[in-house]
Amino acid sequence: MRILFLSHYFPPESNAPANRTHEHARRWAKDGHDVTVVTGVPNHPKGTLFPGYANRWRQEEFVDGVRVVRTWMYLTANEGFLRRTLNYVLFGATAVLAGLRAERPDVVIATSPQFFCGLAGALVAKLRRLPFVLEVRDLWPDSIVELGQLRNRRAIALLEAVESWLYRSASGIVVNTRAFIDHIANRGIPRERIELVYNGIDPELFRPRPPDAGLLAEHDLQDRFLVAYIGTLGLAHGLLTLLDTAERFRDEPEVTFLFVGDGADRNRLEAEVTRRGLENVRFAGLRPRAEVPAWIASCDAMLVLLRDLPVFQTVIPSKLFEFLAQERPVILAAPPGESRSLLEEGGAGIGIAAEDANALEAAIRQVRSDPAAARERARAGREWVDENFVRDDLARRMAAFVERVAQSPA
Repeated sequence: MRILFLSHYFPPESNAPANRTHEHARRWAKDGHDVTVVTGVPNHPKGTLFPGYANRWRQEEFVDGVRVVRTWMYLTANEGFLRRTLNYVLFGATAVLAGLRAERPDVVIATSPQFFCGLAGALVAKLRRLPFVLEVRDLWPDSIVELGQLRNRRAIALLEAVESWLYRSASGIVVNTRAFIDHIANRGIPRERIELVYNGIDPELFRPRPPDAGLLAEHDLQDRFLVAYIGTLGLAHGLLTLLDTAERFRDEPEVTFLFVGDGADRNRLEAEVTRRGLENVRFAGLRPRAEVPAWIASCDAMLVLLRDLPVFQTVIPSKLFEFLAQERPVILAAPPGESRSLLEEGGAGIGIAAEDANALEAAIRQVRSDPAAARERARAGREWVDENFVRDDLARRMAAFVERVAQSPA
């Protein structure tokens, strides 16, 4: 099968959509499929080109057997609604041009959000008269509306119309949570056109391993109880709650709160740490993805945080699977919904209310005071992930669905 995949993000960018696209695509290539990914030049999240790349109209490379076609991008940091929207719109335009030039595939896939990537995929498929598969990893415009990034009623209505059009235009739709199936079906899409493919883990990369003593020494973090948030420092996560919790541990200097990552909220968080005088909070910055497993292995409690908003009842952060795969104690602070239900099914980790510093403090103290129980939950979590969320199996599940769509009569 010849697959043309449009994705706004791709490695060496290391956010969740880049990782999911890369891990699926490289496995499809390994299984004998001909995969081309159309993406932009790598610059997320700071809007700065990664070393070795130029912002040209078109450049090609091969990554793990996948042909990667990179287009020109309007470079901007992952902050500021108007600039990011311009970044999205212009990538959609260049992706259409690159998609039309690519060798004729059997099927076009585009991953959304953002919408303009999905629109580009739909347009390429229509112009080339090809089946189109839409991958939905987050609900737009619901998420940007609930985060307060968009308030104009006409703009919201327009985006909701685009959302419904995209669903109707797709020959098949792939989602990564059960709640998304209900959301899309309620828009009039038959459930048989929707396939659930969860996020998952690479067991070679994310597996139990000892703490990295060299890493801890390099960052002066030895002999501490490390409570870590690893991932995008963005508006979706309510990270000020973590600072509120850190204040409650001021008199326990061996408990250190660690941020590993970057994003739109980092400057505000760093300013707030300075204002509050929180000496027990550290920022390690954005780290290469290959280094992330060592950070996970070296921390004592891993945090997965979401805002207390209805849209986040429907999502499952991919980091949850990665932390559990490494057999680490996990605290999930999220609204009741998909993530917490899944955690309960696996008997793994501690689920608490979102944006609740009291609950977060209590959960951290529980992990610290009863390490045996924390280890048992972590062990159960690893076994559950190994049985149900291995990326090889999930990638093949998606490929089988895409192949059925490609072979179905129009």
